[in-house]
Amino acid sequence: MSGLTFTLQQEPVQRLDLSALTPQGLAGKSVAEVEKIELCGGRNRVTVGDCFRVSGTVGEAIVFEGGSSRFDCIGAELAGGSIRVAGDAGALLGRRMSGGSIVVEGSAGALAGSQMTDGRIEIMGSAGELAGGPAAGEMRGMAGGTLVIRGRAGDRLGDRMRRGTIAALGGCGDYAGSRMIAGTILIKGGAGRLPGYLMRRGSILLDRAPAELSPTFVPTGPWFSAFASLLERELVKEGIIERPFFGQGPMRYAGDMAVPGKGELIISALAG
Repeated sequence: MSGLTFTLQQEPVQRLDLSALTPQGLAGKSVAEVEKIELCGGRNRVTVGDCFRVSGTVGEAIVFEGGSSRFDCIGAELAGGSIRVAGDAGALLGRRMSGGSIVVEGSAGALAGSQMTDGRIEIMGSAGELAGGPAAGEMRGMAGGTLVIRGRAGDRLGDRMRRGTIAALGGCGDYAGSRMIAGTILIKGGAGRLPGYLMRRGSILLDRAPAELSPTFVPTGPWFSAFASLLERELVKEGIIERPFFGQGPMRYAGDMAVPGKGELIISALAG
C-alpha cells in the first residue's frame, strides 16, 4: 500500500493541528505541496516541512515516525486508509472519524475518538480524559466504531456514548460511561468511582468491583446470557483481549435509576 512517512525532525514549541494530514486530505498533492501545508495551532507560523521530513507517495497509508503530546487532531475526520503513530499523540485523536484505522504506539491526550462514527482506534499506551466523549458543549459522544486503549484511560471514558465499543485494558478513572445512551464499554484493571453515572442504556463490563458503586444501581443477580460468550469470542477474535473476560456467573446491576435508566453494569464474579 502506497503512502507517506512523516519523520519528526524536532519537537514543536507549540501545539499543532494535524487534521489536514489524512489520506483523503492529501489526495492529489505532491510531496512538495504537502511540505508547504500550514499546521495551525499556535501563534507562530509552522509548516509540515518545518517539523517533518516527508518521504513516499500519497496513498492510503500515513506513518508518523516520532510523535508528540503537542500533535492534536491526528486522523480527525478520517474516512478510510490507515494512520500509524510511532510515538505519542495529542488531544482529539481520530475526532469524528468515519472509517479506516489509527494505531498509536505511545499514549494519547484528551478526547481520543471524540464523536467517531466508525473505524478503529488502538492506543498502546494511556489515554486522557473523555476518550470517546464529547467536546465542551456537545450532546453526543462516540456513535460507532471501536476504541481500544491498552493502557489506562482517564476520567469520563465514553461520556454520552451512543454506539460502538470501547475497551480500556489498563483500568480507567472516575465516571466511566457517564450519561451513556448505548454501546459497550469493557474495563480491565479496575475502574474508579461511579461508573455508569446517569447512564440511560448500554453495557459496562468490569473485571472487578469499581472503587465506588453508585447506590442508584440495583443488583439483579447473576448474569446468564448467550451475549456474554458471543461478545468474549468476538473480542478475542479481534485481538482486543487474549482470553475470556468473565468468570462463572458474573453479577448484573441495573441503572442508573436516578435517571431512570435501563443500562447495566456487569461485574465479574471473580472480582476480589
